[in-house]
Amino acid sequence: KPGDIVTAYNGKTIEVLNTDAEGRLILADALSYVSKHYDPAFIFDFATLTGAVLVALGHIATGIMGTDEKLIEKVKKSSVKTGEKVWEFPLWEEYCKQVQSKIADVKNMGAPMQAGTIAGGAFLKEFVGEGIPWCHFDIAGTAWGEKEKSYGPKAGATGNVIRLVLDFMGV
Repeated sequence: KPGDIVTAYNGKTIEVLNTDAEGRLILADALSYVSKHYDPAFIFDFATLTGAVLVALGHIATGIMGTDEKLIEKVKKSSVKTGEKVWEFPLWEEYCKQVQSKIADVKNMGAPMQAGTIAGGAFLKEFVGEGIPWCHFDIAGTAWGEKEKSYGPKAGATGNVIRLVLDFMGV
């Protein structure tokens, strides 16, 4: 409930301010677990994390952000090749400070009505292992479609960024 402080898998404490931002708590533990137990070359995560990405990008592009510019650039190249548009949001220090808490390590939301998509990414970044390249895909605006695409259904689940990931992986 609002005001609770919970401990994540990696030991960081989280101040819960918004109970509608509960999915990111689960994703935080998943990122921590993978970082610790699998020694990944990189991590991708996909989530309908924020309504704010829909405000920023609509249904046209998936918001991305991450910790490694080479990884992000490779994602962007696959985006161009597949036509599945992405837009990089910055994880600048000023944004990352917005998820710092005075009573816990982090809080599960940033400043109200400010850079909500970036705040979601900044929160998740706290749970990716040190030195592991990571890219978050906020698919809230692109996971479900109302318009027909040349390669997809007339409406419903889009499967957006699957082609991008397959291209990225060389499949």
